[in-house]
Amino acid sequence: MSDTLNTLESVAACLAAAFESGDADAMSAALAKVADSDGLPLLAAAASLPRAQLADAMRAGEMSLDTTLAIMKVIDLHMP
Repeated sequence: MSDTLNTLESVAACLAAAFESGDADAMSAALAKVADSDGLPLLAAAASLPRAQLADAMRAGEMSLDTTLAIMKVIDLHMP
């Protein structure tokens, strides 16, 4: 469990940095890290997605376009 990803802002910053890098490996690693973090329930609630389903999709790196867009909206809202 990643105790550094325990707020919605820290989760958003982690994912934003990975997406901005454009590196597929960095994105996969960030998704897996968030999936196992204390902040995952916060992300799931903010994106209106079932927590377990989101975690499974993030760990597998197989998110639907709808899921990806919901997460991107959360990132945009919670970046400083």
